[in-house]
Amino acid sequence: MNAKTLYSLIAAALVALIAAWWINSAQKPISESAEQTKALLPGFREQVNDVTSITFTGADNKVLATLKRGSDGWTIAEKSGYPADVVKLREFLLKLADAKVLEQKTSNPKHYADLGVNDITDKDANGVLVSLDGLKQPLKLIIGNYNGAGGGGTFVRRDGEAQSLLVKGNLTAEKAVANWEKKDIADIAATRVKQAVLTNPEGKVLKVYKEQSGDANFRVADVPKGREVSSDFVANTLGSTLSGLHADDAFPATEVPPGDKVYRAGYLTFDGLDVGLVAWVKDGKDYAQFTAALDNAAATANIDADQAKAKADFAAAQGAAAKASAAKAGDGADGKSAADPAAKAAAEPIAPLAVSDPAKDKAERLKVLNEEVVALNKTFSGWTFVLPSFKFSSIDKSMDDMLKPLEQKKPDAKDAGAKPAFGKPEAPAKKN
Repeated sequence: MNAKTLYSLIAAALVALIAAWWINSAQKPISESAEQTKALLPGFREQVNDVTSITFTGADNKVLATLKRGSDGWTIAEKSGYPADVVKLREFLLKLADAKVLEQKTSNPKHYADLGVNDITDKDANGVLVSLDGLKQPLKLIIGNYNGAGGGGTFVRRDGEAQSLLVKGNLTAEKAVANWEKKDIADIAATRVKQAVLTNPEGKVLKVYKEQSGDANFRVADVPKGREVSSDFVANTLGSTLSGLHADDAFPATEVPPGDKVYRAGYLTFDGLDVGLVAWVKDGKDYAQFTAALDNAAATANIDADQAKAKADFAAAQGAAAKASAAKAGDGADGKSAADPAAKAAAEPIAPLAVSDPAKDKAERLKVLNEEVVALNKTFSGWTFVLPSFKFSSIDKSMDDMLKPLEQKKPDAKDAGAKPAFGKPEAPAKKN
């Protein structure tokens, strides 16, 4: 073999080795270190607050939910402008902003469906097209299957690109519009509630109440004579209906009005907040509408009582401070006379606003309560809510649910073994 032939073979071998290395490198997953600089949506992190609209589109090009930002915050177009869950929305946007590419996947459309990134015009598409508007350049991204079995990550494909990707983390988007709704309705602690009055569709009334806000349990009013409640705490769930109250769904009140048979309930707090509701059942769902108002008489009476207590407590504190100061001066512990103005002022307790300016205190407290009423009615007004079944069960209660079952009187043991009497036999007739 001459030198020329040898060099040719060496050169061919080198080319083959380089080609093999390149193919092998192209098929390797991107390393974790490279991942740190490979953002899924470069530059989006700096623009995340500029998003004004998000549209989720599913199979057969059907719009699932459209979230828009306006003067009243984020709302849902498909729900007539009902508020969106801002916490969930922001969490989703930040996941997109921080998403990093783990590795490239197929660019063959025939295999898109396996990853859930096929075109959403397909009636059998599994993924969701997410469209973000309000940015310098609108962004569109098909979010496919979560690769839980493969160690985590989500399959995605950027709009207009053939290459699909595996992205770190779970980016799957909610497909049900109800899951993008704001769920919070109210959160009024049971410790604030003074009484709850329930009226069922038949007009029967059940009232539970507390005499003092510090009472551990609600009491049942008007217990029938000869009956008793099943336990000391049986009525507590009725007073906690408004605590942590969430909705499963919401609809415009005009579209889902109350039915013919309704439950009514009224909840009055010690500080005067008055929340009313109308509830009904339709097609297996529990619906309710709410209103809020301020009972000014109850609010004023509560403030007056609190101020009277504050005045008494302050007077007691003044008396205690005066005795302590006199004792200290008598002992000569600080070397100052009890008549020293500076020492006396330092020992005096500071009067709370309820004592120093009762009128201002009352005005400020009423202002806070009225603001709470306005906020609640902003949530309530114009909407019908679907309640969780466990909350509705606290509305659908009757007096019988509060009481122990009547004990059946057992027959006396002697009576049980005795033969029935058929009357006293007549005495035999006397012979003449």
